[in-house]
Amino acid sequence: MGQIRVGTASWTDKTLTASGWYPPEADTPEKRLRFYARQFPLVEVDSTYYALPASQTAAMWAARTPAGFTFNVKAFSLFTTHPTPVKALPAELREAAAKAGKDRVYLKDVDPEVTGQAWERFLAALEPLREAGKLGAILLQFPPWFPISRANKEYIVACAQRVAPRRVCVEFRNRTWLTPDNQQETLDFLSAQRLTYVCADMPQGYPSSVPPVLAVTSDLAVVRLHGHSDKWGSKDIYERFGYRYTGEELDEWAGKVSDLAAAAELTHVLFNNCYRDYAQVNARQLAERLRGHEGGHEGGHDN
Repeated sequence: MGQIRVGTASWTDKTLTASGWYPPEADTPEKRLRFYARQFPLVEVDSTYYALPASQTAAMWAARTPAGFTFNVKAFSLFTTHPTPVKALPAELREAAAKAGKDRVYLKDVDPEVTGQAWERFLAALEPLREAGKLGAILLQFPPWFPISRANKEYIVACAQRVAPRRVCVEFRNRTWLTPDNQQETLDFLSAQRLTYVCADMPQGYPSSVPPVLAVTSDLAVVRLHGHSDKWGSKDIYERFGYRYTGEELDEWAGKVSDLAAAAELTHVLFNNCYRDYAQVNARQLAERLRGHEGGHEGGHDN
C-alpha cells in the first residue's frame, strides 16, 4: 500500500479561526500555519483560485512548515474557464483584459498572451514551494460548463504541459466526463497522459454534481470530500460546505481510501467541508481510522 496523506482545504477560514480549534496562543497567521502543520502533513491552498499568489507568500508558507509538508494549490480561476474579475489580475495585465469591456472575463475573452503571462506569474510565485520540495499538485477544477470533448481534452493536456514538470490533478464538475458511457474513456485519457484524476464526494442531483467514481490514473491519487449538505445549490459557501461526515461515512471512506492507496504510490485526501472546524475534525477522525490499515500512512503529526 502506498503512503496516505490526509489534510484539509483551508487553514485560514474565519469560521475555523472563530471555532476554537486553534489554541489561544496561535493568534497570528504564522502561528496558525505552524500549528496546523503539526496536526496534518497536507493542505490545499484555495486562495490562489481568487487571485494570483505572491512569491513572498509562498516563501513564508515554506518557511513555516516542517520538511515533508505538502501544499496542493488550486489553479487561478481564469485558467479553468471560470469567470475572473479583471481587478484580480496584476495591474499591468488589467488593461489588456479589460478590452473585452467586462468587469469579469472568461478565458475566451482574454488574449492568449495575457493568459500566458498570468500562468508565468502563477508558476513563478510557487517556486519557493517547489524549491523546498513542498509543492504537491496544482488542482485544475473545471466547471459545469466544461463537458467531455476533444477540444477540452486538448486544453487539459495543454495546461499540464504548461505546468510541467510540476504536476496537476483534474477535478470535473460536468457529469458527462463520468457517465457510464464516457467514464472509461475519461479515465483512459487521463491514464494515457499520466494525469491525476480527482475522486470527488459531493451531493448528487445538482448541475455541478459528478458521481463519486473511484479510480487511480497516475502514481498519485487525490480525493476531495465536499460533504453532503442539502443546501449544495446555495450561493452561501458556509451553507454549501457546512456538513459533518458521520462515523459510518468515515468508516466507509477509510476502506475506499485504502483501496486507492493499494493502486497508487501516494494518496492525498482533502476535506473541503470548510465550515468552522468540521474539516479538521473529520480529517483527524479519518486519519485515526486509516492507522488501522496497513501501509505507510501520514494522516497527522504529533504535537
